[in-house]
Amino acid sequence: MTTARSQLICPDITPYYHCVSRCVRRSYLCGVDKLTGKSYEHRRDWIEQRILSLANVYLIQIYSYAVMSNHYHLVVRVDKESALALSDLEVVERWHAEHQLPLIIQRWLAGEIKSDTEKEACNQFINEWRKRLYSLSWFMRELNYSIAVQANKEDQCTGRFWEGRFKSQALLDEKALLAAMAYVDLNPIRAKMADTPEKSDFTSIKARLTSLEKGETTTPSLANFMGYEHQDKAQGIPFRLSDYLELVDWLGRQIRPDKPGYINNAQPSILTRLSLDQSDCLALCTELEKKPRVWVGTSARLHQAKTTLNKKRMVALHIA
Repeated sequence: MTTARSQLICPDITPYYHCVSRCVRRSYLCGVDKLTGKSYEHRRDWIEQRILSLANVYLIQIYSYAVMSNHYHLVVRVDKESALALSDLEVVERWHAEHQLPLIIQRWLAGEIKSDTEKEACNQFINEWRKRLYSLSWFMRELNYSIAVQANKEDQCTGRFWEGRFKSQALLDEKALLAAMAYVDLNPIRAKMADTPEKSDFTSIKARLTSLEKGETTTPSLANFMGYEHQDKAQGIPFRLSDYLELVDWLGRQIRPDKPGYINNAQPSILTRLSLDQSDCLALCTELEKKPRVWVGTSARLHQAKTTLNKKRMVALHIA
């Protein structure tokens, strides 16, 4: 039985999620169709740019992403707190960046609303938009819909472009978050589409490395690395970028029998700091997508999530 999305995405339990969307047609989403020889590589840029543009509208922070041939990955943080802190005007401005405004909201902006009934109608619109701005489902819906429209237009066809609703995994703690981010950034290397992270086009790690080469400390539209000691997790990723790059490099050097690609060997200090040894970290990244485990975390965090949701069982990946 399909689990309700509200049971899979619950920002009050965890704000971190790993999402995957796959293409339904035999034609490649973004790669080169070996049967026909036709290239769809330009669509990878469509998706990357759409992810980054929507991140400037929605309160969904992008931690990592990878656009592959027939699917893409995202690791995100649902920033509910920031959405609730927006003023009504900020909510309307963000929503208007991607959508047409109803006439009554246009009048609200012009200061023409007088009656209590109209004010209540405006409040209903704004409250609904505020909820949507931190809704992962709405973010993914808008991302996938626009790409499907573009692809169908280019292919001169109609019908479903995506396999179905996106798949999501709840990441219950920083260990799960770190593993998911590394897993996503290493996708092109494991698929033998690239030899090193700096050559992995259409990934968050390539975007971050490009910014570093330019001498920039941040990457536009991506969440920033704040350092492990930083207490305000809402403001960014709770690891140092240098440690994360070491970790990705080390994991990428481990040869996996089920994947053709790999890179060579280094020991990152972040593993010790998170009390996560190398074998556990490698196993977690290896197992992340083998089975449909929609909750990822330590036994204590999984038990807490079960209690909160009043569930006896959860399809989960346990971390030691």
